[in-house]
Amino acid sequence: MSYVDEVIARIKKENPDEPEFHQAVTEVLESIRGIVDENESSFRRDALLERLCNPERQIKFRVSWIDDKGQVHVNTGYRVQFNSAIGPYKGGLRLHPSVNIGIIKFLGFEQIFKNSLTGLPIGGGKGGSDFDPKGKSDREVMAFCQAFMSELCKYIGAYTDVPAGDIGMGAREIGYMFGQYKKLRGVFEGVLTGKGKSYGGSLVRTEATGYGLLYLTEEMLRCHGVDIKGKTITVSGAGNVAIYAIEKAAEMGARVVTCSDSTGWVYDPDGIDVTALKEIKEVRRQRLTEYKKYRPSAEYHEGRGVWSVKSDIALPCATQNELDIEDAKALVAGGVIAVCEGANMPTTLEATKYLQDNGVYFVPGKAANAGGVATSALEMSQNSERLAWSFERVDSELKSIMVRLYHNIDNAAKRYGADGNYVVGANIAGFEKVAKAMMAQGIV
Repeated sequence: MSYVDEVIARIKKENPDEPEFHQAVTEVLESIRGIVDENESSFRRDALLERLCNPERQIKFRVSWIDDKGQVHVNTGYRVQFNSAIGPYKGGLRLHPSVNIGIIKFLGFEQIFKNSLTGLPIGGGKGGSDFDPKGKSDREVMAFCQAFMSELCKYIGAYTDVPAGDIGMGAREIGYMFGQYKKLRGVFEGVLTGKGKSYGGSLVRTEATGYGLLYLTEEMLRCHGVDIKGKTITVSGAGNVAIYAIEKAAEMGARVVTCSDSTGWVYDPDGIDVTALKEIKEVRRQRLTEYKKYRPSAEYHEGRGVWSVKSDIALPCATQNELDIEDAKALVAGGVIAVCEGANMPTTLEATKYLQDNGVYFVPGKAANAGGVATSALEMSQNSERLAWSFERVDSELKSIMVRLYHNIDNAAKRYGADGNYVVGANIAGFEKVAKAMMAQGIV
């Protein structure tokens, strides 16, 4: 049995009932098999893959908070500090009922390579809780966030671990957590990113993941002789990533015709109205059922169905494993030429292979959605310098990072005989930097 196969089998055995984590490890290790086989003796001697696939630290804690009626609730909090070989742990906090240790480990493992690909000195981590902020009052959300940070603050810091937002963790939640950290630790430091602009946040951070997704997509298509202008795009999701991907795609001259949330999806043949979408989701925090009030000509459908719409480009921006094999078949039948992931691992392994086998340009989330964490790292730089950069400077830096990232993964794929396979390219390019740092630092 090869070293890669041994480690995959071991991870599955030692981490039962964590299918998302198994999926992430399998995808990465399978795609770096070539480089591992070339260095099997030294990698095996140093147990490099075992150390890579096991978190340096994983923390689980109780979060007790009181609702507006005086009832006490208990949630579970997590922080997985996965790898610090190239910098402090960096990764978001997800607040959603589906959160468990397996999902946090999958996200943290992916974050190692995503952060490496940015070219910036940040390691991989992730955290969150099974708390659901939907339907909660501002006071209840504050109560939870303060209780969560009261425990988390023991393990994070500007040079140790710098969390950010994720699903359910927006500017409101970041603000409450930052305030509690400052009160408990007595320091004002860049311990969280995604902060408000009045207290150390960076311009473009809100837009960064969606904008970065389009910068990479545009560059990839350009290198294949395709102009994004005039193309029809389907997008899933209606959060930060989706909203600003839609906004930037429209600026580039493309037409985005779909978006979705957890209850249904919208088809707007004239192009999604970003102003209406922002009002519904960012201001009123409502469901997409409200969209027809703004655009009566649009269609609203319950459940899933975004990928049944014909498009040139598909951008899954919602959640993990949302695009399955049947969706992939529908996209191919509809003439899709590119699928770029705005969410973390939104495409199943089976669907990914089908898309690649049918000649679709496919870029995994660890590369395509790295704009968010890249801009978080730029926020860390601004905090360290006690400076605030202009929107234009941050946006320019973001675009440069995403264009450079695309060429790095493209070149890595070509070096290992996998031209056009951006999954292989992303994993190899991300792995090489982390592995080199781990070996240089000894067995720690």
